[in-house]
Amino acid sequence: MLEQTTTAPPSAVKDVTTATFTQDVISDSMRQPVLVDFWAPWCGPCKQLAPVLEKVVDSTQGKVKLVKMNIDDHPQVAGQLGIQSIPAVIAFQRGQPVDGFMGAVPEAQIRGFIERLVGPLGPTATEELLAEAEALVANGDAAGAAQVYAEILADDPENADAIGAMAKLHLDLEDLEGARRFLAMAPEDKADHPAIASARSAIELAEQAAEVGSTGELEAKVAADPNDLQARFDLALALAAKGQREAALDHLLAIFKADRSWNEGAARKQLVQMFEAWGPMDPLSVTGRRKLSSLMFS
Repeated sequence: MLEQTTTAPPSAVKDVTTATFTQDVISDSMRQPVLVDFWAPWCGPCKQLAPVLEKVVDSTQGKVKLVKMNIDDHPQVAGQLGIQSIPAVIAFQRGQPVDGFMGAVPEAQIRGFIERLVGPLGPTATEELLAEAEALVANGDAAGAAQVYAEILADDPENADAIGAMAKLHLDLEDLEGARRFLAMAPEDKADHPAIASARSAIELAEQAAEVGSTGELEAKVAADPNDLQARFDLALALAAKGQREAALDHLLAIFKADRSWNEGAARKQLVQMFEAWGPMDPLSVTGRRKLSSLMFS
């Protein structure tokens, strides 16, 4: 089983009161930016924002401080700042409010907000974990990579990069159902995310390859009749499914060169699908696109 789960410890954030505001916010902001999260127990968006805000602040490694103020118990400061809706986050620097935002905004927007205060934050913990997992995949350690991706998904169940990568790991293990199961985890609004689109294309390729027969039979057909474009096309699918991507690429390019309109341009369409499955920056995708463009405009 590739699926594993982990849990992350909760972040401790200090509660500030009207009495402690001067020390905890005004004075402390002379040394570093202090973010004040104005919230209330009845506020649903406040509960959505809090863990994301805390996660980003934790990733700054102390560059900014976060405190929370319950406006039901301590309405005076929020009233003085003109806050009329929550959640609201106000940044204090050198004793003064300097920036802010309202609403349960996405993580990327929170990072941008903080970077305006302290400069670039560098890679997030998730980005570092994704890089670690990619390195493990490159070294052939699928189980180790799966553990890292599972850690990411335990913290962020909708992380498209991890979902797509786990689907592809299952494909590598010839577990098509497992790949489909992970792809189904992707939220609808991330259907066009590159990692999800790539995994979807890879699954479709695997499904197509399962229907074309063995590579040995298809190679014999192509050897007997090099102009049998259907056999060559099917062979390309079978080879791609077995990881022989360069050979698959060569066969599809050969079809396109022989008859670019064959089967309503099937060779070009299949090449495009493979490039999407492999990823736009994959060396074979780059090479394949260049060769295809050369044939198209020759």
